[in-house]
Amino acid sequence: MHGFAVHEPTGLIRVVSYARTSEDVRQRDGHGVRHQLRVNERTALDHGCEIIATYSDNGRSASRTGVVRPGFDGLIADLARGQTETGQSIEGVVCVADDRLYRRAEDLARFFAALTSRPGRVYVDPQGVRDPYSQEGLLQAVRSLDASVTETRVRSRRLSNWHWARAVEGVPHSGPRPFGWRDDRITLHPDEAHLVRQAISDRIGGKAVRAIARDWCDLGVTGTRGGKPNGQAVTQIITTPRVCGYRANKGQLLLVPETRRPVLGQWEPIVTPGQWQAVCATFSPGSLYLHRGSGAPRVAGSRTAPRHLGSGFLRCGAQRPDGPVCRGPLCAQKGKSKKSPYVYSCRCCGRCSISGPLADKIIERSILTEAYGRGVPEAACRRWESGQMGVEEKRELIGSAITHFMVRPGVKGDHSWDYSRLEPVWR
Repeated sequence: MHGFAVHEPTGLIRVVSYARTSEDVRQRDGHGVRHQLRVNERTALDHGCEIIATYSDNGRSASRTGVVRPGFDGLIADLARGQTETGQSIEGVVCVADDRLYRRAEDLARFFAALTSRPGRVYVDPQGVRDPYSQEGLLQAVRSLDASVTETRVRSRRLSNWHWARAVEGVPHSGPRPFGWRDDRITLHPDEAHLVRQAISDRIGGKAVRAIARDWCDLGVTGTRGGKPNGQAVTQIITTPRVCGYRANKGQLLLVPETRRPVLGQWEPIVTPGQWQAVCATFSPGSLYLHRGSGAPRVAGSRTAPRHLGSGFLRCGAQRPDGPVCRGPLCAQKGKSKKSPYVYSCRCCGRCSISGPLADKIIERSILTEAYGRGVPEAACRRWESGQMGVEEKRELIGSAITHFMVRPGVKGDHSWDYSRLEPVWR
């Protein structure tokens, strides 16, 4: 390990540990990342290293685009900064396998750029210590990436074929219990099925879907995962082909190849196909289950642009029960006061939220007062101040200067606006 950094007091290389699992849907207890972190402890000990910080992403895919990995993002940020949040210098990374860190070329590039941004660092896995600065070290990483990409494609194709084969046989889908059926997904739930049947009849008769949702709320009805009914949820429930016994897959009705008639599921239907078609005719196409359900193609072909400045830029600074900072994304949702008509809340740990107008005001202040010396054109800032810049253009300007904002949790019961809660992380 000649040439690698060594911490003088202990004689050990100070590394950080990373673990990730793609799914944790059965036990939901984080056992996968916990086991990986233990393996990392043994690996570090075997190769003369000590772990000074851990980062983990439980149940988060590294192969799908658009998936936020707070642990990985935190690792990259600390590697680039050169130290952990506690101020300890980082001399390397330990992980059970390359594909825990990256399965896409973009993440490989981000990781290696951050890892090699300081001299003398190492990458450690159960096979040994790797020199990330050498050509062989980089080639080994690329080979691991190629293997991961191939494995992902084969597994995705195999899984897709398996789901399709089950669908054409009319087998109920897995996942949460559908509203209206018992846990076996075949037998009707008497009370819920009656509600669905009545809702379809009321909607065909001209009743507003929000009124139906309010009626359900007044009756104390909740979804199969405990949520309160709303207009969109009710629309999805009463327009899914499942209610009349039809089987759909990825936004399309499945047809029997010989007869070209819809595939019938193995479950008990709630209404007739004619009633289902009649209720679907009362909605615009973009609202239907077939255009909004899991895997369904969107009618518009693109997602709605964010309406608020902070969407996608805010990260949770709350500490999780197991120790590390959450770093999950804060998402905008409706608030309960005139002062804060919308708020940003963490959907990962639920321990951090902030007034939407306050956060957006802090973001605007950061750009207009601190961005001049960070590559942001002065003319762009003047356009912002003059009111000539729309939200989309403002967000592009923010993204060009700032990777994200860390949001410190507020004090319970304190409703005053604390402008120090957001800390920008500049590019």
